[in-house]
Amino acid sequence: MANKSRRAFMGKILAGTAGVGAVASLYAMKKTWDPLPSVMSAGFTTIDLSPLEVGKLSVIKWRGKPIFLLKHGADIEPNDARDVVTQDGRYTVVIGLCTHLGCIPEWANSESKFKCACHGGEYDIYARETFGPPPRPLDLPPFSVKGSSIVLGEEGPEYKAMKLLEKS
Repeated sequence: MANKSRRAFMGKILAGTAGVGAVASLYAMKKTWDPLPSVMSAGFTTIDLSPLEVGKLSVIKWRGKPIFLLKHGADIEPNDARDVVTQDGRYTVVIGLCTHLGCIPEWANSESKFKCACHGGEYDIYARETFGPPPRPLDLPPFSVKGSSIVLGEEGPEYKAMKLLEKS
């Protein structure tokens, strides 16, 4: 009789240890599968565009890439295919990497164009290629408009409309 109760006790100890081990393993696997906080925070970035000055280029970093932000003045002709429109005005918002070899173009304010020093590529104020070897305009980051701000990384209706206009 004492032998059976000891066997039952040892079985319960073994089952309890296995259960704790299984729960610990599942917890560790879940932590491994979850994205790191740095990855999650790099996904969406909200930028308030209202403090930007007309004609002055602002550069921010998003997912390790430079993002060019340029507010248009009243003298700049609207371009629905490339302008990001918020309640505060029209902006050029592009990934600041040359589409030829990935160089970072400079903003030439006096000429109102982006210039890539490596191979002489040029882009107009809307970031469309105008001269040199770049095969296409500077890329648009996915965005959505929220009042006077944009959220990078979120494909809003404005971004989708711009991509459709770009293809046609």
